[in-house]
Amino acid sequence: MMRSTSIALILIAVFVLSCSDSGVNSVDEPEIFRISVVVHVVHLGEELGSGTNLSEERIMGQIKTLNDDFRRKAGSRGFNTHPDGGDARIEFVLAKTSPEGNPTNGIVRINAESFRDSIQFTNFDYYASLSYWNPEHYLNIWTEPYPELSRGLVLGVATGPQSDLPGTDLLGVGEPNHAEGVLINSIHFGSSDIESDFNLGRTLTHEIGHYLGLLHLWGEYDCTNNDYVDDTPAMGHPYQGSCEERPAMSANYMTWSPDSSMNIFTKGQIERMHFVLENSPYRSTLLNSPGL
Repeated sequence: MMRSTSIALILIAVFVLSCSDSGVNSVDEPEIFRISVVVHVVHLGEELGSGTNLSEERIMGQIKTLNDDFRRKAGSRGFNTHPDGGDARIEFVLAKTSPEGNPTNGIVRINAESFRDSIQFTNFDYYASLSYWNPEHYLNIWTEPYPELSRGLVLGVATGPQSDLPGTDLLGVGEPNHAEGVLINSIHFGSSDIESDFNLGRTLTHEIGHYLGLLHLWGEYDCTNNDYVDDTPAMGHPYQGSCEERPAMSANYMTWSPDSSMNIFTKGQIERMHFVLENSPYRSTLLNSPGL
């Protein structure tokens, strides 16, 4: 009788553990927002991996940096211990399926050598005319083939979301009026050994913050109308300190700090990005992309 009871207890324990492992009785994990990305590499005819024709390794490294930053990954440059910092629970995945349903590595290459003199820099509609995937399902990122003299002067730009959140009118206009996504100077895309404060791939982290509805911490350049996020110290100007007794949050991704100094999205900023992903057209549909 004792033996039968012991066996029964063991079986019950195994069943409970199995249910827990399968998630039946476990506490639900926080939702991860996954975004399918396509990188359109606009280059000037160089060999693959040279100049503006960025290597796949560098592109993959940039995606890793994005995920390290947005997930506040321990052991990476994106980790912080700030009490207001958080894991954004947003991840970026190079598309696995194209809009036509074909397998892809999420990278499109456009040779612009024959028309380099007519390239229209910082023009979303122009780049979309070269290559553009359905913005309801893919985050379109273009690398722009700027000349070397642009290093440190031209970094990137993004369109903002449609939203009734305060301050989004300060962001770039995208769909349905213009093509949207992110434009990045190829010099500043991903990590590299260039001599610059912006050589660790944080330009894209910053611009995707705008794409998901975040403003610069100084917002409208005054201490009252800044970024509409309570846990970021108000700033009135990018190169001045905080408007409050709290020190300026120079490590925030939505400042113009050097790449090596950045490592924080605050909980308030994360809440704002989640609101956009859950409610904004051309953002909420990203979460059900066939590219994933």
